[in-house]
Amino acid sequence: MDDVTDTVFRQVIAESAAPDLFFTEFVNVDGLQSPGRPHLLKKLRYTEAERPLIAQIWGKDPEKYLKTAQELVEMGFDGIDINMGCPAKPVIKNGCCSALIENRPLALEIIKATQEGAAGKIPVSVKTRLGFREVDLTWHELLLQQNLDMLTVHGRTQREMSAVPAHWDLIGEVSKLRDKIAPDTILVGNGDIESRQQGLDLARQYNLDGIMIGRGVFHDPFIFAEQSPWLHYSREQRIDLYAKHVTLFAETWTKGERPIPPLNKYCKIYIHHFDGAKELREMLMNAQSTDELLSILATAKLQS
Repeated sequence: MDDVTDTVFRQVIAESAAPDLFFTEFVNVDGLQSPGRPHLLKKLRYTEAERPLIAQIWGKDPEKYLKTAQELVEMGFDGIDINMGCPAKPVIKNGCCSALIENRPLALEIIKATQEGAAGKIPVSVKTRLGFREVDLTWHELLLQQNLDMLTVHGRTQREMSAVPAHWDLIGEVSKLRDKIAPDTILVGNGDIESRQQGLDLARQYNLDGIMIGRGVFHDPFIFAEQSPWLHYSREQRIDLYAKHVTLFAETWTKGERPIPPLNKYCKIYIHHFDGAKELREMLMNAQSTDELLSILATAKLQS
């Protein structure tokens, strides 16, 4: 998730309860192969604690996908995921991500270029949706013919954004197609997962190899644990975990590579379910620096 799943947040989750796979924020290949490259490299920063780590990329120039894939192999990533699912209007207007569902010749060029760049050294996968304006499983039939190592399906169309519940029954239909067309392709479902057990149940019900959790981590940093302790975390423990996140942020982005406002917003993950949480969040959201954030948290802890 852009501006969310950076190396700092992944490290916090890795130490809390690590998933089987991590994904980077999505990184634009056109930008990486341009003078703006230095501003995007922060999205590809990682530590060994975050492995296995898949680099998630997007864009619309196949040649730049090829070059970027070659670089990602050299950078030591464990895989490459092509984002053909983001429904945001700015990327759609640019002909990228979900827009590729309606530009299939270009989508196939991009997949082939990425696979060529990866040269079989690391796996290549695609994340997509059920369709663009309407559900269209011919899109998934086509993708399953491309020798992908993994296909992740978000259970909504681009038009639906996140406004309706995920259609897990239709993800199940894609599973049936996978079994017929590409039984060796790993199939992952995504959409509205709020607990590990819910994910496991859906994977069994719809014959999936895995579950991708995105926004669910906002409700529980331990969502990948077999038994999450989050509901029983005290005020002090929640404050400490956010303070740990802020401290790691300050230690990682020493040159101001990341702005403070997105960091402030992380408080919504940690600071809730205790008396005074709303007021504390309001203070944290207005902080102007990591020092100020840590000072507010330290004072709040003393007052508890």
